[in-house]
Amino acid sequence: MISRAEYCVIACAEAWRGDGEVLASPMGTVPGIGARLARLTFSPELLLTDGEAMLLAPDGSVEGWLPYRRHLAMVTGGRRHVMMGASQIDRYGNQNISCIGEWERPARQLLGVRGAPVNTLNNPVSYWVPRHSPRVFVDRVDLVCGVGYDRAAGARFHGLRRVVSDLGVFDFETPDRSMRLASLHPGVSVAEVRAATGFDPVVPEDVPYTRDPDEAELRLIREVLDPGGLRDREVRAA
Repeated sequence: MISRAEYCVIACAEAWRGDGEVLASPMGTVPGIGARLARLTFSPELLLTDGEAMLLAPDGSVEGWLPYRRHLAMVTGGRRHVMMGASQIDRYGNQNISCIGEWERPARQLLGVRGAPVNTLNNPVSYWVPRHSPRVFVDRVDLVCGVGYDRAAGARFHGLRRVVSDLGVFDFETPDRSMRLASLHPGVSVAEVRAATGFDPVVPEDVPYTRDPDEAELRLIREVLDPGGLRDREVRAA
């Protein structure tokens, strides 16, 4: 039986399909497994990093050195695809990881803006949300950190590829670049997605299910990349 977490791994891995030789920057356990799975299967040119100066193989061994100057050139030149988290995200992909409530007197302080504006304006970005709820998928974010499609006019490398949650996969392939339900994880209904989303996403007449991992991918996930089952700690059981 394929778990919900394993569907999420596959959905995250698919974000890097066809990217070629770009720097993958996954943030979170499931995106990290997904990036390494993509590298081992359909995206062999993908570059993985330790977050500092080393390029890594999927098993964690060092493959090469990435000087800081080269890293910055990739980050600002559209040669990186980062998958970030989101404390809030709206229909156009504006993301908030800084605070809840008004910035002047927030009800809760979070990570801060950090590198989200540079990430979203200078290279492709996807998002990972392990707990899909109306508190995360909101009509309007309290503070824009990652820049959405309604604010990115003229940004050369801006592009939001997909949003993966524990309920499904979303993209922005609509005329106004608002969020669309691209696939449901097996066992999830459109009604569940609507109830857990604080705005009305675009829902096609026929919504496919997220694809199954094949036998080779399942073996890699379970025996090579995550034998300890950390993925199941990040994604609640269906």
